[in-house]
Amino acid sequence: MTPHMYSLRVLVCDLEPGTILASDPNILEKLKLCPALTGAQQDALNALLLSGDTPYGDPSGWDSQTLQDLGPLVLALNQTTLSLVAEAAREGFRTSIAAAYISQGRSQREESLLLLRALAAASAASRPRLQRSTDRCQAEPITASNIDDIAFLLPEDLDLCLSNDVLVENLEAVKDLPLIPEAYLVLKQKVDEFFQGSEIPEEKLRQLGMLSRLYTEEEISRWQVTSSETLSALLSDSEGPWSDSQVQQLLSRYLALGGSLTGPLLQQIGGRRLCNLQEGQIQQIPAAAIGTAGRLNISSCSQTKKDQLYRKAREAFASLASTPGSYYCQIQPYLGGAPAEDLKDLANAGVAINMDLSTFLTLNPEELQKLSVTDVKHLLGENLPELKEHEHEPVVVSWVQLQSQQELDCVLDIGLQGGRPEPTGTASPAATSTASVTTPASVTSMATVTTSVPTTPASVTTPASVTTPASVTSMATVTTPASVTTSVPTATPAPHTPTPIPSSTIPPQTSPSSSPAVPCQPSSPPSPVPSPKPTPGSVPEPAQPTSNGHINLHPEPGSGSGSGSGSGSGSRLCSCLALLLAATMGSVLLGGLL
Repeated sequence: MTPHMYSLRVLVCDLEPGTILASDPNILEKLKLCPALTGAQQDALNALLLSGDTPYGDPSGWDSQTLQDLGPLVLALNQTTLSLVAEAAREGFRTSIAAAYISQGRSQREESLLLLRALAAASAASRPRLQRSTDRCQAEPITASNIDDIAFLLPEDLDLCLSNDVLVENLEAVKDLPLIPEAYLVLKQKVDEFFQGSEIPEEKLRQLGMLSRLYTEEEISRWQVTSSETLSALLSDSEGPWSDSQVQQLLSRYLALGGSLTGPLLQQIGGRRLCNLQEGQIQQIPAAAIGTAGRLNISSCSQTKKDQLYRKAREAFASLASTPGSYYCQIQPYLGGAPAEDLKDLANAGVAINMDLSTFLTLNPEELQKLSVTDVKHLLGENLPELKEHEHEPVVVSWVQLQSQQELDCVLDIGLQGGRPEPTGTASPAATSTASVTTPASVTSMATVTTSVPTTPASVTTPASVTTPASVTSMATVTTPASVTTSVPTATPAPHTPTPIPSSTIPPQTSPSSSPAVPCQPSSPPSPVPSPKPTPGSVPEPAQPTSNGHINLHPEPGSGSGSGSGSGSGSRLCSCLALLLAATMGSVLLGGLL
């Protein structure tokens, strides 16, 4: 609608009734723009039409086309105006409404039913009423050949002119006819009278259409719904809305009689109503049905029901496990029931999952708290920056508080705050003649540094070694993030020789939650950096596995695995690591000189 038309609608639809009567008759065309008229405005409209001084003329001269031309204004016509319209015009108009009813949407059908009700009432008001017995039809009796005529009968005529057996035999034809609610009540009564004392056969249940919505939960509990075809026909949206309690009873009855929920049935039921099932009923759903149900929104389910549905989905899509991308797309609606172990498997699947934040926020809160910083980074992928926008969500706040702030800064680098601060270490002399320096966090370096420190009175060579992804053997070991400990033999009189400290070996990290986190380490496995030229007598050890054991889902450009120096981020140390190493090495050298 253009701004001009919108402004015009606002002005016209707010007109006072007296203004409508005093306006030019062309005001009617502008009133068609109004979504609804007040009662007083409708009275003014009818008064204007009854005057005959409009482009439509006197109502007594209207035909069915005139009623069509009035468009939405027909809904505002009262019984006085409609009773002046010729019977043939009303019937022709009603026939056109009935013909279009089947192809209309729900809101249009509601308008059509209002019109049919008004036209039926107008016909009743204008028709001369004869004294008649209660068992005498004043119109043509309804048979299979003219079953469509029930759309034009008043409820009392419908009751007298339609027999129970004709109705039951022609339910399939009746269910698509536009009928007013009062007419449906008459039809339901006739069906109940026909089957009094016996069950409605499944074939007839499938043909009830809108009539089925008039049955109570108690009545539904006695239906013989044993086939998926019957249940599917009853659940069809085209027949009108069900209440949640009616659907619950219908499904309970179907399952109690041995029925099985298939994928198409689950799609018809929908995730919200699926969540209304009891846990025992959900347990009856075959895993294969989940595999063919399409995407179901189960966000309203309890956590126990989410867990149940997830296990079934995992079984249904197990054949896709070798293609993580396809597997994730299928199982994504059910991840609210996934345990942390499965989420970690997705994070380390070797492909970018790129989980959206809406899915992330609906994960089981208890399981989400078990995920490491690297797990979350790999799960969210390119959507990671959006986590900052949701940092105040309770589940995100709780997760952040369990993580190291240093790791949040260096691994995620999106500005999340509230993590655990790093503990401050202290330096104290060892009980033996060695000096021990401990730093707050474990540092894994990528280079081996060997330093010879002269001592007196005899020359003692003291290699200083920093543990890296490449193995390091030294007498003075610097190790982080768990600790950085530098042991330097103190000067002793010759010919005493310092006892070497065994090489430090760090096993590959299997889970950030079960072993110390690596601060400021790039998310992708770093490329080895060539060690400086060793001093005579030193023997470099072979390269060790990465400390975290995760698959790199997003490798940085240039982070190859070759032996060159490399310029990618995977081959560079984080700034905080470089500063820590420099300070540690200074302490080592100073201790050796002293």
